[in-house]
Amino acid sequence: MKLYDVYPLFDINIVRGKGCRVYDDKGVEYLDLYGGHAVISIGHCHPHYVEQVSRQLGNLGFYSNSVINKLQAELAARLGEISGYPDYQLFLVNSGAEANENALKLASFATGRSRILALQKAFHGRTSLAVESTDNPKITAPVNANAHVTFLPIDDVEAWERELAKGDVCACIIECIQGVGGIRMVTPQFAQRLEAACHRHGTILICDEIQCGYGRSGRFFAHQWLGIKPHLITVAKGIGNGFPLSGVLISPAFVPVYGQLGTTFGGNHLACSAALAVLDVMESEQLVENALSTGEYLMQQLRALQATEPHITDVRGRGLMIGIDLDVPQKDVRSRLVYEEHCFVGCSGTHTLRLLPPLCLSREESDQFIAHLKNALR
Repeated sequence: MKLYDVYPLFDINIVRGKGCRVYDDKGVEYLDLYGGHAVISIGHCHPHYVEQVSRQLGNLGFYSNSVINKLQAELAARLGEISGYPDYQLFLVNSGAEANENALKLASFATGRSRILALQKAFHGRTSLAVESTDNPKITAPVNANAHVTFLPIDDVEAWERELAKGDVCACIIECIQGVGGIRMVTPQFAQRLEAACHRHGTILICDEIQCGYGRSGRFFAHQWLGIKPHLITVAKGIGNGFPLSGVLISPAFVPVYGQLGTTFGGNHLACSAALAVLDVMESEQLVENALSTGEYLMQQLRALQATEPHITDVRGRGLMIGIDLDVPQKDVRSRLVYEEHCFVGCSGTHTLRLLPPLCLSREESDQFIAHLKNALR
C-alpha cells in the first residue's frame, strides 16, 4: 500500500525541531516562518510542553468522555480567563473543520434555520458544512453542494444586511483575518454593523479564529481588534502546538441539550495536557505580546524592502500573520526559499506568500528572513 497522493510535497524529510527552526534527516537547518499551517504556537519541542505531555502519557493517555476529565475543566477555566471569555462554555473536538461544523450546527439548532452567510474567499475546513461554507468549488463535492451558503464580499455590509433581513439566516461565519483568502482583514466598521444586524435579525455570529486566533494577531483573538463579541468562537491549530485539538467557545445564552453534540477523541487527556502547557508558555513568555511587537517589526522591515524590491507589490497583516504579494509566481520564490535559503513559508493563491511563524519568533530571526527573501527574489 502507498499513500493517497493529495499534496505536492517538498522533497525534504523534517525529523526534529526547536523553537522557530526545524531540521531534516541530513542535518540541514531551516528557519520556520510557517509553523506547519500556523499550528506551532509556542515553538517546536518547547521543554515545558514536552515535559507535560510526556508526564501525562505516563499516567493516562486516553479515556472516554463518559467520565469526568478534570483537565478539560481546567483548560476551560484557563482559556476563559486568558482569552477574556470567562463566562463562555467550551466544547472540545479535534480539528478546525470539526469546530466549525459544530458551531454551525449549534447555530442551526438555536435558530431553527438553515441558511449561512460567509465571506467570499472563505476557508472553514474540509468536512460537510465546513466545505460548503468554503468558497472553493475545487474542494466542494456534489454531495456538499446543498445551497445552504451565500458568499458575500468582505467590504459590502449592505449586501449582508439585505440577506439578513430575509429572516432565514441561522449564522454568519467570518474569519476576521482571512488566511487562505490571502491575509485579507475585516474592518471594525464592517464587523460592528454585521454584529448589530445579526442581533436585530436573531442570527448567530461565528468568528472562525482557527488560524488568526490564539495570540497570532497580537491579541488573543483577532476579533478583539474589531470591537465585537461573537456568539460562537472556533479555535484549533495553535491550541495544541501540534497535538490535534480544537474547540468552540459558546455564549452563555446557549443551553446544552444532551445528544446534540458529541465526540470520541475530543478533549482527551493528552490533548488537554498539551493545551494547558501551551497556555503556560504563552503566559510565562508573553507570546501574545511578542506576536504584536515582533510582527510590527517584521512588517516594518518588509515594507522597507518593498520600497526597494520591485517584485513586492503589497505587504499586509497583523501580528505574526502576514501576506506578501508578488508580481511573480509565489511558487518559484517559495521553492527558492526552501531549497536555496532553507526557509519555510506558506502561500495563498498564485502570487502571495503567507507568513505564520511560531509566536516566539525573534527580531533577529525576522532579520534573517528578510535576508533570505532578498536572495530568493533576485
